[in-house]
Amino acid sequence: MSALTVDHQSGNGYEWDDLVRFWKETDAPEGCRVEIIEGIITVSPPPGNLHNTTAAKLQRMLYQVLPENWEIFQTQGLSVPERSGLYIPDLAVIPLESMKRPGHAVPADEAELVVEITSSGNANHDRVSKVHGYARAGVPLYLLLDPWHSGEPTATLYGRPESGTYRLLATVVYGEEIELPEPFGLTIDTGVFPVD
Repeated sequence: MSALTVDHQSGNGYEWDDLVRFWKETDAPEGCRVEIIEGIITVSPPPGNLHNTTAAKLQRMLYQVLPENWEIFQTQGLSVPERSGLYIPDLAVIPLESMKRPGHAVPADEAELVVEITSSGNANHDRVSKVHGYARAGVPLYLLLDPWHSGEPTATLYGRPESGTYRLLATVVYGEEIELPEPFGLTIDTGVFPVD
């Protein structure tokens, strides 16, 4: 799956509010993901079956440990204006209190956990741009599920953001377990995630 980019770049005369307005006005086919990544509006096709199955399996695991006042969202916009970004992660765990405001996005730092599952066409966004964006925003935990990683699927957990940089907490090959620390306290068996 590859992304189409729309040439509205910050620095070419467009301010953050303009980018968000363009993002809202983008007429993409139903099911496509429209994001702003480093000042560029991108349109990605709907995720594939294996991608969606991975998200569903992880979501089921997460529901076992979430407090009642947190929820998991699959299409929630997270704004990172300091990185000219408005991301729509595959999963975002957000306190329900943050969802009371009107609009289509919440500040990324209000998410407790974000999960991105790479696709073949836009994996570098998840591996590079979004790692920096989520860290800069101060998202406590970022789980990157990467079935396209050099032919060997991996799960990587980033955390403890400081000065716009994450610490690498763990990397495992699919088939091994990875631990989500408190407040989740969840052991994820990556062997249940499908691969091509």
